[in-house]
Amino acid sequence: MILVNGIEQSDVAVTDRAMQYGDGCFTTILVEHGKPRLWSLHLQRLKRNVAAFDIVEPDWLQLTDQVHRLADNFPVKGGVKVLISRGAGGRGYSPSGCSATQVIVSDFAWPAHYREWQAQGIVLGVCQQRLALAPMLAGFKHLNRLEQVMLKKETEQAGWLDAVALDVNGDVVEATASNIFWRKGKTLYTPELNMSGVHGVMRAHVIALAADCGFCIEFVKKPLDALLCADEVFITNALMALVPVTEINGIQFTARTALKALNKRLYTC
Repeated sequence: MILVNGIEQSDVAVTDRAMQYGDGCFTTILVEHGKPRLWSLHLQRLKRNVAAFDIVEPDWLQLTDQVHRLADNFPVKGGVKVLISRGAGGRGYSPSGCSATQVIVSDFAWPAHYREWQAQGIVLGVCQQRLALAPMLAGFKHLNRLEQVMLKKETEQAGWLDAVALDVNGDVVEATASNIFWRKGKTLYTPELNMSGVHGVMRAHVIALAADCGFCIEFVKKPLDALLCADEVFITNALMALVPVTEINGIQFTARTALKALNKRLYTC
């Protein structure tokens, strides 16, 4: 089902700025037993993104109702995507006069292969293409995802399930569609995302849980070698939750200490 401004339809004007300029933001939500997981965190992120891009706020209560309406379609597992566009109008790049914010809410089947990833882990490649440094957009889940499209194409052509993405300085940023964590002893490391990358909802949740699970968090800018020296590596996003990484560049990772601790608390608070 697709809801455009609360109405079930699938047509969007070609003049919409989401299509013309990627002018908007989105989030993708796991649904389990008819409930949107971590919805409060998704909503907080949407609000931050809308405020940062100076988009006229939609009716957040109506949006919440729409998300729950679509979530009801999945008694076991599914997904809901929320896309917020500045709407149609404006002359060229200028957003002046654009006040008819457009909200598109859609549902989809949960990618079943994530279950195998969660249980068995995956091998990561390392992309040769590098992420740009873009401090104006860093951290936001904006609609300009062409870098990720190109990285995913490289990943598929290489035959990898996923891959580590580095920035132009050679520092680890994320995987192609997920955040990345690694553990040394009792410390969890994750890249600082003030120059590129996305502040994922599951990333935020893991950070909030870390202390109660006995780990401290450090936000770092580190090259690939630092990741390869880890005791444990895992990737995260809202749909797949936590997925262990078993190998990168021939280096194997077998420990799941942090994963086991975090999974016990993942949806309990």
